[in-house]
Amino acid sequence: MAPTVLSSARPVSRQDENAAIHVRGVEVTYGFGTSERVDALSGIDLDVPDGAFVSLVGPSGCGKSTLLRVVADLMPPTDGSVRIGGAAPSDLRRQGRIGLVSQQANLMPWLRIDDNVRLLEDLVAGRGGSRRKADVPALLDLVGLKGFEGKRPHQLSGGMQSRAALARALALDPAVLLMDEPFAALDEITRDRMAFELMRVWQHYRKTVLFVTHSLAEAVFLSDTVVLMSARPGRIHRVFPIDLPRPRDRETRLADRFLHLVGEINRELYRVMS
Repeated sequence: MAPTVLSSARPVSRQDENAAIHVRGVEVTYGFGTSERVDALSGIDLDVPDGAFVSLVGPSGCGKSTLLRVVADLMPPTDGSVRIGGAAPSDLRRQGRIGLVSQQANLMPWLRIDDNVRLLEDLVAGRGGSRRKADVPALLDLVGLKGFEGKRPHQLSGGMQSRAALARALALDPAVLLMDEPFAALDEITRDRMAFELMRVWQHYRKTVLFVTHSLAEAVFLSDTVVLMSARPGRIHRVFPIDLPRPRDRETRLADRFLHLVGEINRELYRVMS
């Protein structure tokens, strides 16, 4: 099935150069030219509109995280191109304009939480950046950490550390926010709560988000669009516009349309894996 790129936020053509994230013909091969060669991604075309929340789902090992790392300029594609707001990802990374949140919070254990949130911003400023300083107290209040500014990471729960990592990424005022299974290490109840918190924060900032998850329910609840990738080499198999009204709440997860969308994506995932 040829890759198709759609969005419930607005239609996106295959030639939308103004998309916040614009991916064309991206391929990634490991061990090229050797017996250990692995084709991780093949022919990825994807446009993410400005302000949209798009989730990548698919079988384990299909290249979701690899695609995210290419967009984040953490690794080069073997072929193809990526643009973010018309600029090369490498330019935005050097400017500190790409927010990245991974599975582990990666907080500095010797720093207070407010200093952890300032850390990346300070590093960017140390390289000559001149952007407006983030309002760290306001960010910590927004993510539910008011009153914990002076704590060290070991004094916080896993969910609270994830909130701090999100605040740290937002302190950069990123052009895009890339999230690689940020709640995977949390228990189910905390993970569910964090999805609601992320939705609230996203509605406040309306950052463009590309989100990797193995949870179909999480993807449907959060997203404007869910992109299903095929097994390795990863390709875009099918794109599901999520037509659930916003704002979403706990009742959304009980709605017939929500359950139908989760079931539809799950059935297609089984086809991809068979």
